[in-house]
Amino acid sequence: MIEHILTLLMLTLLQAVLGFDNLLYISIESKRVQEDKQSMVRKWGIGLAIVLRIVLLFVVVKAIENFQDTFFETDSWFITMELNVHALIVLIGGAFIIYTAIKEIGHMLADHGLDNEAGGKKRSVGNAIFWIIVMNLIFSFDSILSAIALASSPNPDPTNKAQVITSANMVVMSLAVIFSGMLMIWLSDRVSEFLKKNRLYEVLGLFILFIVGIMLVSEGGHLAHLAFFDYHIEPMAKSTFYFVLAVLILVDIVQGRYQRKLMAQQAAESQTA
Repeated sequence: MIEHILTLLMLTLLQAVLGFDNLLYISIESKRVQEDKQSMVRKWGIGLAIVLRIVLLFVVVKAIENFQDTFFETDSWFITMELNVHALIVLIGGAFIIYTAIKEIGHMLADHGLDNEAGGKKRSVGNAIFWIIVMNLIFSFDSILSAIALASSPNPDPTNKAQVITSANMVVMSLAVIFSGMLMIWLSDRVSEFLKKNRLYEVLGLFILFIVGIMLVSEGGHLAHLAFFDYHIEPMAKSTFYFVLAVLILVDIVQGRYQRKLMAQQAAESQTA
C-alpha cells in the first residue's frame, strides 16, 4: 500500500510537471472564444480530456507493442525512416504546436491592434474544446508511457523482461491522471489570468510553446529513426529543455526590470527638462 501511495504521488507530480506546456496551449486556445465563456471552455476541455486520457491509458496498455511496430519504412539517398504510431503522433503534435506558436506570434505582430485577440478570428465553444482535448491527448501520450514504465511491476519470470501491469497499477495510474487533471483545472484559470494581466509574458509563453514543438518533433524524428543525408535526428534532452526554459524566463525578468528602469529614467529627465 505504501509503495502504491508513493507511486501515485510520483505519477501525479510527473503529470503536473509535464502538463505545464499543455496549460500554455489551453490558455492560448481559450482566448479564441468569448471572454465570459473562456473559463468554461478550459474546465470542459480538461475535464473531457481526463476521461479520454484514462481511455487512452487502457488502450496503450493493451496495445503498447502495436504502437512501436513499424508500419512505413523508406531508405533512399536523402532520407531514411522507420515510422510507427508513437513517432507519428509525436511528430504531428510537435508540428501542430510549432504552427500554432508561429501563427500566434504573427497575430501579435500584425496591425490589427492589441484589443483584437487572436488576429480577430474567434472560435465556437465546441471547436475550442475539441482542440484542447486533441492537444491534451497528444501532450499526454508520452506522460502515459512514462507512467506505465514507473507503475508497472517486474515480471516474475526472469527470462521475460516485459513489465507486468496489474489491476492495482491501473488504479494508481488512473488516479494520477484524475488528480493531475484536477490540478490543471485549478491552475488553468490562474495561468490565463496571469497572462491577461501581464501581456508581455504572452511572448515568453509562445516561444516556450515553440521550443516544446521543436522538442516533440526531434523526439518523434528520433523514434522514427529519421535521417536526412545520413544525419540522424537526435532528441532534445529534457534537461536541455528546462535549461533553455530557465534562461528564457531569466532573460525576460531582467529585460522587464531594465525596461522599467529606463522608463523611470526617461520620465525623470523629461521632468527636469
